[in-house]
Amino acid sequence: NAYYKERGLCLITKRPTPINVVKVDYTRGALITQAYVETQSTTDYNGVCEGRYIDFEAKSTRSKTSFPLSNIPSQQIEHLKGVIAQSGIAFFLIHFDLLGKTFLVPASEVIAFYESRPRASMPLSFIEEKGKPVAEGFNPRFNYLPVLKEVFFAEKKEQ
Repeated sequence: NAYYKERGLCLITKRPTPINVVKVDYTRGALITQAYVETQSTTDYNGVCEGRYIDFEAKSTRSKTSFPLSNIPSQQIEHLKGVIAQSGIAFFLIHFDLLGKTFLVPASEVIAFYESRPRASMPLSFIEEKGKPVAEGFNPRFNYLPVLKEVFFAEKKEQ
C-alpha cells in the first residue's frame, strides 16, 4: 500500500486491531504481556482510489482446494454489505499459501456464497471463476490495484 501511496495511485491504510492492554512488563522495554481484543473488527484495509471508497479483507489459507468460511466472521460480512449498500468497493484478497496464488474476489460474490452456505468452504474453482488472479512480486508484494481497476472501474470507462 505504501507503493501505491508513494506513486499517488491510491491511499489505502491498514486498520489497527483495537486491543485492551492488561499487563505490561516495563523491565523488558514496555513489553505487552497480556492483552485482549477490545471490539470485533470490521476489515483489514480501507481507503480511496480515484474518488471511490475501498474496503477489503485480506485472508490466507494453507488449503490447496478451498477457503474455509469459518475464517470470515459474520461482522465482516455485515460491514462489507454496508460498504456495498453505500456504493463503495468491497472485496477479499484470498491467498493460497501452498499454491502461491492470490485472488481478488468481489465481496458481493463471497457474501452470496457465505449466505447460501452450500458447503463449509469456498472451493478454489469458485474463487478462480468469480475472482481474478493477483500478481505477486517484490514491490508491491500483491499488485491488486490493476485487478481492482479492471473489476470495479470498467463501468466508468464504458460511460
